[in-house]
Amino acid sequence: MAVSAADSFFTLLTQIPNFDKYVGAGLLIFARILALFLTAPVFSRKDIPIVIKVSFALLLTFCFTGSFGNQEPPQTTSLFLSIILNVVFGALTGLIANMILNVVEAAGEMINMQMGLQAASMFDSNTRSQTSIMGRMFTFLGIIIYMEIGGLYWLFEAFQRGFEIFPLYGTSIPLDKLVNLDYIIMLSSNVMFIGFQIASPILIATLCQDVILGIISKVAPQVNVFQLSFVFKPVVGAVIFLLIIPMLVNTITDYLYYYSHIF
Repeated sequence: MAVSAADSFFTLLTQIPNFDKYVGAGLLIFARILALFLTAPVFSRKDIPIVIKVSFALLLTFCFTGSFGNQEPPQTTSLFLSIILNVVFGALTGLIANMILNVVEAAGEMINMQMGLQAASMFDSNTRSQTSIMGRMFTFLGIIIYMEIGGLYWLFEAFQRGFEIFPLYGTSIPLDKLVNLDYIIMLSSNVMFIGFQIASPILIATLCQDVILGIISKVAPQVNVFQLSFVFKPVVGAVIFLLIIPMLVNTITDYLYYYSHIF
């Protein structure tokens, strides 16, 4: 009885128009979304359970299959090659978006080094390695601002536009149409420069503190300036960071808005 019921179910599915075509398209869309989640901001974090990622990917697959699943596969198309290309395309989309937030993390690393907190590292469950305190703080700050200003909407909008740029059964990935190459070249070549601009207030303040300590060491050689720097630099850096948080938020927000046109 169970076998006949199963046969009846699959017989019913075969009566649905273009069922096989939608199943194949759904498989490619699911592969593209999973690859996006492996590299995209927020979704690529290891502390998000894999069950939630896969469940959300399945939900998005059903949504996108209804809109883009009616594409006719060419007769000579290899399913394996199509899956590989869709995985690469999805991973590239997420990697480009994640590159924008890497600049914010670089700014945190500069501040951490200037404040003398190199020894105060902590375990990051996302990268499975030791990371600096300020680097991780700026990473979380960038993610919060990214989500607050609609970064996830930009990501899914770029993902949806990707079906027009690179169809499910495409044979080549047009990078010039996927991303604004001028933006991506400027971003990748100026990661340290843009990060320095974001971190410049704290860097300048701590640099002035180094100059003052240097003057003290010349005026009063008996004072152990080396030990004083370990005490004052983290405290002064933390106070300045608290004072300029609104300015940092505005700077990072303007930066993310500017590079939102990268896709």
